[in-house]
Amino acid sequence: MARSDVQYEDVIAAIAEYDQLGQEDFLGKYHMGKATSHLLRYGDREYDSKAIFAAAHGLHPGLMPLAAEQFNGGENDAAKYLRRLGFEVYSSRGPTWARDEIILACDLVYRNNWRGLDSQDERVVELSDLLQHLPLHPVQTRGPKFRNPNGVARKTYDLATRHPDYAGAPTKGGAGDLVVLAEFLDDGPRMSAVADLIRAGVRSGDLLDDLETFPDVDDVESEAVEGRLLERRHFARERDRRLRQKKIADHLATNSDLACFTCGFDFKAAYGEHGEGYIECHHVVPLHASGETRTKLKDLVLLCANCHRMIHRKSPWLTPDQLLERIGLAKAEGS
Repeated sequence: MARSDVQYEDVIAAIAEYDQLGQEDFLGKYHMGKATSHLLRYGDREYDSKAIFAAAHGLHPGLMPLAAEQFNGGENDAAKYLRRLGFEVYSSRGPTWARDEIILACDLVYRNNWRGLDSQDERVVELSDLLQHLPLHPVQTRGPKFRNPNGVARKTYDLATRHPDYAGAPTKGGAGDLVVLAEFLDDGPRMSAVADLIRAGVRSGDLLDDLETFPDVDDVESEAVEGRLLERRHFARERDRRLRQKKIADHLATNSDLACFTCGFDFKAAYGEHGEGYIECHHVVPLHASGETRTKLKDLVLLCANCHRMIHRKSPWLTPDQLLERIGLAKAEGS
């Protein structure tokens, strides 16, 4: 049994048999249930991807159809092999709402006096279009109903019915809804400003590039309060080589070394010539306050890699002064 032996022609043959027998008889023949997570789209029709792959396996010379318990229809099994063969497979459930998306939906509710909005509302239609352009979810995980106006409207009601003053029964929603809702209740103007920044970044194209992976992100245990898109822009600014060199030159104009602001570590002192001129930059302006403005040198602080990671480790991020205070307390406790 080798899933990789299945060929494009085998899948086409399985699709043809599905069309001939119909869904119910096809699933019955191969002892499969209806797809619960992934669907295969071919032409203008949708198919139960796991059942199609099971049948395709049996239609390949020398192989038997796969039994349901031998594999799964998810990303790491049937869906993966079908995509490798060039077929379109998507999640029928749709991806979980990202924090950025929830912030934008909650902002609609916040600006609408904490009331949900209908799918025909132009604000919902506009947000639906914006969400479909965000680079937060791989295309293969999006279904035909991905963030459509009905789904966006439903999310606004998930948020509105979780408001403490709502008298009726809340709709289901997700765990992320409660977190974002609490933050809007705590500081609505600030969170609304975050939503404005995301929208502005999308309109300008600044936030539409594919998300990149930065070393510091690997050590962040929770994403920034402002969401992944603004967080990505923050890390991009910190990685700007031109800005870093300008900050280093500006610092050396009045200082004799490149010591870390918080712990005093000096790469040259520790590693000699190999460490000369090296240090990282941290952007101190909060994400929701930085907006589209040009980064100023005074907005950057020079840090060693360890301190930089400690600042970004958990959300909300520490300020350099807060980290400096923690270092002092740790030294005092250890003495």
